[in-house]
Amino acid sequence: MNVAVTIAEDQRAPGSQRNEAGPAPKRIVVAYGFWIFLLSDIVMFAALFSAYAVLVHATAGGPTGAMLLHQSIVAIETACLLASSYTCGLMSLAVSSRHRLRTYLTALVTFVLGTTFLTLEIQEFAGMIVRGATPQRSAFLSAFFTLVGCHGLHVTAGLIWLVIMMVQLEAKGFRPTVERRLACFALFWHALDIIWVWLFTVVYLMGVRT
Repeated sequence: MNVAVTIAEDQRAPGSQRNEAGPAPKRIVVAYGFWIFLLSDIVMFAALFSAYAVLVHATAGGPTGAMLLHQSIVAIETACLLASSYTCGLMSLAVSSRHRLRTYLTALVTFVLGTTFLTLEIQEFAGMIVRGATPQRSAFLSAFFTLVGCHGLHVTAGLIWLVIMMVQLEAKGFRPTVERRLACFALFWHALDIIWVWLFTVVYLMGVRT
């Protein structure tokens, strides 16, 4: 009888340990998965940066970066995007304190700054295309439009994401799922700012000097 009880206790022991440990909390699983997504995105941008570095001088007799790129306009774009990163941080603090009005205001400012950045970038692309500097003109322009345009698409996706999150916040309030998604958005937006700093340095500063 004692042996049977001991065997039963031994059989329950692993199960009880699993129940005590349990699966990881959902916020940790979500954060881990999103970090993997961000790292994969950074790897993609690293490949685009490498392609641009190889093709930057392959102009095929067409316009170079020094002829096309305007640092004054890009400086305004950079200021808008960096300022939006700051307001996005303020939005995260407002979410942590569950202050709804402050969250909406900082999200609105972030959206306006991001939209301004995107508008200036589209105007830059349009001006280059009007001058005949299209992606088909040379390998340099193909690499330029791919790299800068890919970042612009990410910014567009981030702005749409922000609008959707504000709608969810209005409908559901500060639920854990909404807070997790807003935290993921903040990570995504800050990552875009870091990528833009590298892009601004490599493409616009070094490109114009070359």
